[in-house]
Amino acid sequence: MSGPIKHIVMWRLRGETAAERLAARTKVKTLFEGLKGRIDGLTHIEVGTDISNVDYACDVVLVSEFTDSEALKAYANHPEHLRVREELGDLRIGRFQVDYPIKETGK
Repeated sequence: MSGPIKHIVMWRLRGETAAERLAARTKVKTLFEGLKGRIDGLTHIEVGTDISNVDYACDVVLVSEFTDSEALKAYANHPEHLRVREELGDLRIGRFQVDYPIKETGK
């Protein structure tokens, strides 16, 4: 598949208390936002943390865009991405992902 790809990942995180969950959310947000400008083909990255606190919500969402599917594949094994995953360790207890092509405007 050619053309831009949107990559969305949502996580549920460990944490027994509100303070632990907040610290976990902040850590994920900080680490992933630190990837801006470090990975070829990664054209957009934003990280949101949940404010609803409903029991079925995920804690963090990553919305990123890549130039194409090859860039997304390269991201999966990029040393900076792997470093972030390593630093997060087992903080994540649930992970959900959707990847889809972005329609270019005017087409």
